[in-house]
Amino acid sequence: MIEQAASSPSQGEKRLPVRADAGRFLILAVVFICAACGLVYELELVALASYLIGDSVTQASVVLSVMVFAMGVGSLLAKRLRCRAAVGFGLLEAALALLGGCSALVLYGSFVWMGESRYALVGFSLAIGILIGAEIPLLMTLIQRFSRQDAEGTVADLFAADYVGALVGGLAFPFLLLPWLGQLTGALLTGAVNAVAGGALVLWLFRRDLTPRSRWLLVIVNVLVLSVLATAAVLVDDFERAARRAVYGDRVRVAVHTDVQEVVLTGGRDGPLDLYLDGRLRVSGRDEFRYHEALVHPAMRGPHAHVLILGGGDGLAAREVLRYGSVRAVTVVELDPGVARLARTDPALAALNGHAYDDSRLRAVYADAFTWLREAPERTYDVVISDLPNPGITASTKLYSEEFYGLATRVLTDRGRLAVHAGSPTSQPRTYWTVDATLRAAGFGTTPYSATGPPTGFTAGPDRVKDGTPALSDWGFELAELGSRPQLGLAADAPRLRSLGMPLLAAGARGVERTRIPDLPPSTLVHPRYTE
Repeated sequence: MIEQAASSPSQGEKRLPVRADAGRFLILAVVFICAACGLVYELELVALASYLIGDSVTQASVVLSVMVFAMGVGSLLAKRLRCRAAVGFGLLEAALALLGGCSALVLYGSFVWMGESRYALVGFSLAIGILIGAEIPLLMTLIQRFSRQDAEGTVADLFAADYVGALVGGLAFPFLLLPWLGQLTGALLTGAVNAVAGGALVLWLFRRDLTPRSRWLLVIVNVLVLSVLATAAVLVDDFERAARRAVYGDRVRVAVHTDVQEVVLTGGRDGPLDLYLDGRLRVSGRDEFRYHEALVHPAMRGPHAHVLILGGGDGLAAREVLRYGSVRAVTVVELDPGVARLARTDPALAALNGHAYDDSRLRAVYADAFTWLREAPERTYDVVISDLPNPGITASTKLYSEEFYGLATRVLTDRGRLAVHAGSPTSQPRTYWTVDATLRAAGFGTTPYSATGPPTGFTAGPDRVKDGTPALSDWGFELAELGSRPQLGLAADAPRLRSLGMPLLAAGARGVERTRIPDLPPSTLVHPRYTE
């Protein structure tokens, strides 16, 4: 049927408002736009699911595999619409614009108010994939009205426009839409562009193929879709504020999107301060001192004139380090300047960290810790403190790899010590002991220990909350030294501590041994092993 249409296009051309070359160009332009929009929808689902659920590898695998399968289903279903390709394509693009444009809102809303977004993620991936898969067969039918090429040449043109559009959409999402508009508004704008492109093509280029009833149906449907998207765009800020209140309560003081993550501060004026990064509780003012004292002070037993803190942009680990008068210099390597800016300028957070950023001994560097270590001067630091997000978060796995700890050995002095937050030995024992195995593979001797605090419903350190269950306030640490196992203790010049003492350290070391999982392989860049 396609070859017959290609061999005698003159009958179809009589009903079309432009010449064949112009019509073909317009259809390929719409293919380009629709492909760009389709890839934005895919990336939007992956990015938001990774933010809400975590484990970006799993979320990307789910979205892409379900969507590719659904595209095949959509291609088969499109056969039924080829007899009315123009109307079918117009309605399909309107449906795709509505689903794709609203997908981020619905996914976020289901997470906030229902506590679960996995089913919505799979549902949107399936529905959007079916609609995207149905596009090419219908466009193939439409472009044959203008093309005198054989079917193979027409298919090549369609796929070329499709792939180039996908490239543009893939680059526009991280570099334009996400930083300028955010996830919600970016998806809504993409849906509007999708609806306008599809509707304009059918209502103008193929208007003579439409019955009056079909024409009015397409006009009404597209107006409704654009109205829904425009209304959602106007109300998106109110939606975000309501969602934040549902997640964080009514005490939200600061909510900003930096170039790296969403940062939220609650409380601090008339109650304890809480700091959330990408929806995860990073700091709880109720008991953060338990975590930071346990992380920092055991590593300070020994030389500690020069200290390197990897992460810790909130300034709380630096606060503990700067309590030692013998410390001469502290370097904080923080990925997100926005967190450090808040730690310096927000009155409540600055008070909590003891105005650490005002201390002349502290120097802040804004860089990825892995990249910075590769260029750092050798044998510079007596103590390295790794105050980084939990290794179970996919983006952090390289910061708990054998290669990363190998870089840390370069910057440590001969008797230098490395302190690592390694997750919860109780709720994530495999992850915790994989960190231990990875440190030993990099040449360190290790002393595992833990610290506990009262349950808070969240975790005051950088551990994640999984499946909506209250996190245990137990934090696992590793104290490491090159070539030998360091002794657990406190420095002779240690300041007075609020919670940490030798009895607690000894109990933490004994308790963590009860969770030991022996003979685990180390985690590397090419074979990450943090799966909990």
